[in-house]
Amino acid sequence: MDQVRVGIIMNGVTGRMGTRQHLERSIVAIRDQGGLDLADGRRLVVDPILVGRNPAKLENLARRYRIDRWTTDLDQALDNPADEIYFDAQTTKERAVSVSKAIAAGKHIFCEKPTATSLADALELAHLAKAAGVKNGVVQDKLFLPGMMKLKRLIDSGFFGTLLSFRMNFGYWVFEGDWQGLNRPSWNYRSEDGGGLVLDMYPHWRYLVDNVVSPITSVLCHTEIHIPRRWDEGGREYRATAEDAAYGMFKLANGVVAQFTTSWVTRPYRDEIGEWQLDGTHGSAIAGLRDCKTQERVNTPMPVWNPDIPNPLDFRAGWSEVPDNQEFANAFRIQWEMFLRHVVADAPFTWDLFEGAKGVQLADLALLSSQERRWIDVPELTPDPA
Repeated sequence: MDQVRVGIIMNGVTGRMGTRQHLERSIVAIRDQGGLDLADGRRLVVDPILVGRNPAKLENLARRYRIDRWTTDLDQALDNPADEIYFDAQTTKERAVSVSKAIAAGKHIFCEKPTATSLADALELAHLAKAAGVKNGVVQDKLFLPGMMKLKRLIDSGFFGTLLSFRMNFGYWVFEGDWQGLNRPSWNYRSEDGGGLVLDMYPHWRYLVDNVVSPITSVLCHTEIHIPRRWDEGGREYRATAEDAAYGMFKLANGVVAQFTTSWVTRPYRDEIGEWQLDGTHGSAIAGLRDCKTQERVNTPMPVWNPDIPNPLDFRAGWSEVPDNQEFANAFRIQWEMFLRHVVADAPFTWDLFEGAKGVQLADLALLSSQERRWIDVPELTPDPA
């Protein structure tokens, strides 16, 4: 069987998500299974080179995952014509410069979101890639989570009838860092370092809502820095300059108004860290990252408000699990496989740098809405520079 080697420059995978999701569960997993079968009978095999700033971390990762190549010199890695894909999972502030370099070097681009800290920079990357003729994609992993795929199945089947409302509650408690170890990087809470919950999470909401429910046409948002003092990885106290909670509303093209609470200062009392509830005339659904439950109108209970007696209804009892009906692979790996086939065999891939710019656009407009305390329309973006 003929093999097609694909060299992948992986920049910034020393962080938790980069290591676990992109390196271990995607690229290393693909390598360890012997590669990917292509439609023409060839086999695609991956050959990563790890790039980063910390040589000790890179050497440790390379040893742990049996990877022969690593370097702290990005320019040197980009000079190798045998490595045709550049992947970026650095901190947001560093991404645009490195991706621009990779485009100039003729590399195909696959990168994490958000693609930049501003819409102007995100669009510039999309325009540079188009002008250079390189293939490009942005990680939009949550589209491939089991809960979201089940919800999309319900919507496509017409389960809801007329969709009436949409609510989302997402988040968890991120420790301040003084007495308990951090569960998110400290730069997330410094706007000068590219931090902020809106820039981190609203690009997710853009591609999810647009692709699963209906395109977002307007946004209203209020942000807060609820915890102004935090401690970094070295135990040093610093002042938080980026929001840790956002209370938003979206108007959708189908007429539905969505309410989104996104918070790093909340303690969940629900089945998953994020839950979407959609209510329609024929039924309702609650979808998380993995599970999805439904209640149809025929088994909807009839509550009667009476504060003088204990609640007689078990509201959870009337909900049913949506069955898997398929095997769900790792969401990041699914998109990696799609992009690799896109590069080598020209298979379709929808989620390019321009789609990534839409996510940055929503974050920009949400922050502007919070500053100006008003609804803001989301204008249509054009792939071509003005």
